Formats: sequence, structure tokens, C-alpha cells
Amino acid sequence: MEMAAMMDPEDDYNTIVEAEEKIKASRARKEKEIEEAHANLRALSKNLEVAKQSAKRPKSVPSAEVHAATVNELDDSKLSLVKSISDAENLLASQEAELAALKEEYQSLEHYDPATEHEKDLDGTALRLKIYRGIGFDIAMNDKNQVSNVLVRSQSGDVHPVSLDVDQPQIEYTHQLWKLAAS
Repeated sequence: MEMAAMMDPEDDYNTIVEAEEKIKASRARKEKEIEEAHANLRALSKNLEVAKQSAKRPKSVPSAEVHAATVNELDDSKLSLVKSISDAENLLASQEAELAALKEEYQSLEHYDPATEHEKDLDGTALRLKIYRGIGFDIAMNDKNQVSNVLVRSQSGDVHPVSLDVDQPQIEYTHQLWKLAAS
């Protein structure tokens, strides 16, 4: 009988019922944990969507590529403007220099007297030398700016040199020069 005492069905039944209740409690606890995990997952998913939306650029803000292209265009425009300004400043400086030169020339022309200049051109000595050359007498000067000899062109086209000597009277030179010019 000992074996029958060991096989008490009531005890076994209670053990099974107790085990089933533990399993049900464990299952309920796990289902509750799963439900809480699903609720937590839904909340995190919503937070993720909100974060994604806030991380996106608004339509009014250009993309990084468009922004970089705009910056490059503005840099090119800036360089072009700087070059244009530099060219304009250089042109202004050259025109100011030209204006100053023209003002200086104007002042010199204001003080210029054409009659005085014409009188200088009509210096008597120069005019006499020109007349002498026109009739065939070329006068040569020495280092001391004195007449040393005369080249006489005759009517036939020959050139005759005549050395002038201080000792000889001027009348003799005059006759000799006219005689050579007439030949």
C-alpha cells in the first residue's frame, strides 16, 4: 500500500492546477509586457516620424546643392564686380591724368604769343643766310662761329670754295664771289 499512498490523485490534481495557474499568471504577465512593449514601440515610432519631419528641409530652404551653386554664382558675381570697379578706377585715374595734362597744355597755350614766335623765326641773320643760299652762296662757319669760307654755286652748276682771309679787303672778295657766281 505504500504505493497507493504515494499516488494520491488529489495531490497531483492540486499540483497540476497550481502549475496551470502559474502558467496563466506567467502568460498574463508576458502578454502585459508585450502589450507595454507594443505601446512603447508605437510611441517611439511616432517620435521617429516627428524627428524625421523636423530633420527635413522646409520647401522654402534650398537644398545643399542649390545653396552651393548660389554661393558660387554670388562669388563669381562679386569677382566680376571687383574687376569692373578696378577697371573703372584705372580708367578714371588715366582720364584724370589726361585732364591734368590738357589743363597744363591749355595754360601754356594761354601764354603762347604767335607774333613773338614768328619774330623769332624771322631773325635777321637767319633771313640773310637764307637769301644768300638762294642766290648761290653757302657760308661755312668755324669752331668760333666765324665765317671761314664761302661755297659759291655758279650758273653752270659748279661749286667753287673761297677761303676768306682777314688781310684781304672786302671789295676784292665781293668782286671774286660775284665773278664766280656769274660763271
